[in-house]
Amino acid sequence: MRTYFSFNSLNAGWALGWALALASVCLTAQAKPATPLPTAPGNTALPASVNAALKQANVPLNAISVLVAPVNASPGEALPPARLHHRANADMNPASVMKLITTSAGLSMLGPDFTWRNRVFTDGLVKDGVLYGNLYLKGSGDPKLVVERLQTLMEAVLQKGLRDIRGDILLDGSVFDLPARNPGSFDDEPLRPYNVAPQGLLLNFSAMLFKFTPDVARGEAKVDSEPPLRNVQWSLSVPLSSAPCQDWRSQLKADFTDADHVRFAGTYPSACGEQKWPVAYVQPHTFASRMVQAMWLQAGGKLSGQARSGITPSRANLWHEAPSLPLSDIVADINKFSNNVMAQQLFLSLSSQQGTGNFEASRASVLQWWRQHLKDQKQPVLDNGSGLSRDERSSAQALAALLQLGAHSSYAQALQNSLAIAGVDGTVSRLKDRLPHSPAIGRARLKSGSLRDVASLAGYVDGLSGQRYVFVVIVNHPNANAARPALDKLLEWAVADQKKS
Repeated sequence: MRTYFSFNSLNAGWALGWALALASVCLTAQAKPATPLPTAPGNTALPASVNAALKQANVPLNAISVLVAPVNASPGEALPPARLHHRANADMNPASVMKLITTSAGLSMLGPDFTWRNRVFTDGLVKDGVLYGNLYLKGSGDPKLVVERLQTLMEAVLQKGLRDIRGDILLDGSVFDLPARNPGSFDDEPLRPYNVAPQGLLLNFSAMLFKFTPDVARGEAKVDSEPPLRNVQWSLSVPLSSAPCQDWRSQLKADFTDADHVRFAGTYPSACGEQKWPVAYVQPHTFASRMVQAMWLQAGGKLSGQARSGITPSRANLWHEAPSLPLSDIVADINKFSNNVMAQQLFLSLSSQQGTGNFEASRASVLQWWRQHLKDQKQPVLDNGSGLSRDERSSAQALAALLQLGAHSSYAQALQNSLAIAGVDGTVSRLKDRLPHSPAIGRARLKSGSLRDVASLAGYVDGLSGQRYVFVVIVNHPNANAARPALDKLLEWAVADQKKS
């Protein structure tokens, strides 16, 4: 399985690719329900170049679903016939393209300027910089409370005159009600960052970042790690080798099984230069407490007790409040870099606006939103809202209607800006490496999806004629990954609309 994240999308200091609510929620979008996309006979034959690529990949025509249709000029206008439709109504697993449903619903229900509130409470007297009691960090479901932002929050607490806590720091994630989950349950890869589970108080995606910097003179690579974690140590250096920079992670012979000590028993190829490796922490339920305690002390604070999980009492007093990044920024990270846990945080936040967030209530909220805005389209099958699921389903037809709706909504700009630009950034940047002279480079804004047996693309494509299209293609087949060239060919065909197709 492949999924993508970017430490660019996490915070300014981490520069590596990695990786809503009930009817009473205020609906900020005023877009009319989407008109069904017409599918005129005669537009069902896939382009010859796409057929050839599918044949090369041993993917049959009944494993692919496609819809390419012009974006209507204004809301309510009759839609022109689809330029191409092939099995457009088939129920398919779209993988991470499902994030378009979560982010569209989120932008509509909450608004692009929505922010989560990260709040700090105290339950005792504060005198001369000393808190005689406990401090509480109450989570709001913020999808991106990362190192720099937690550091800024702590500095604000200190600047307001609280430096010494004569009690504990309690971490409150009760905004979400989530079942216990084995992080390796999806694909037996518990240390992959894409498998990190959502939390009411999610800090730094529950992941560590290791940076390897060769020092040829010393014959070793220096190993740095972020964020600081209480009682966690790691090998500070690893011997260099002259091996080629291939599968360098395996050459390190890393051992992440000990929650208190990370070991690298192998070597690091000097030919690799500086590299970074994100790893989900092996003990996710203690990650937040370890991080908060270490960072509080590092910031110059004092603590007589320890950081641990707990519930904020009703009598506690608000000491500081810090808003999250706006939802428009969060959605950009979710879609451009296909960040699974951020998508799930947003999905759960849709129901947490009316009470404790949970998956069942969020599924009901999104489906209610769908019935209001896309009543003529078949409802999707939702799981966790991220596409990291074997059960989620939608169709090219429904997803195209979702994109048509978004194109004329109050959140249109935020949705468009959240999509990766073909051959330029995000999860579709590699188009330029595969096809450096492709006419599609810079002319499509897309969300990609990839799971075992799934390859997908959806978004907006600007044709050479000046016409804009909604574009959806989904492949469900054991050879789906081999069909990526077919998706490239289809994208190029959609762009080259001045030519006879």
